Amino acid sequence: MDLVGFGYAALVTFGSILGYKRRGGVPSLIAGLFVGFLAAYGAYRVSSDKRDVKLSLFTAFFLATIMGVRFKRSKKIMPAGLVAGLRNLHPGFSEQ
Repeated sequence: MDLVGFGYAALVTFGSILGYKRRGGVPSLIAGLFVGFLAAYGAYRVSSDKRDVKLSLFTAFFLATIMGVRFKRSKKIMPAGLVAGLRNLHPGFSEQ
């Protein structure tokens, strides 16, 4: 079972909900929930087959790119810098 992947998905989902409560951005909430769902589904697929990391890699890379751009613009560690850095902990990047 890909516990790190499921934890990553839960963190992304929780972060989107927390961001919505703080700022009220509905598009960010929808995008965050969608990316969280993709990350969870990717973790499920990795749990079934350790070699099936494409969706997990795509999701982590996509989110790291978006958050990296946001971090570069704002220079704020929370949340963009943190999420961009979390990509290094994702199992898809460390198991290959």
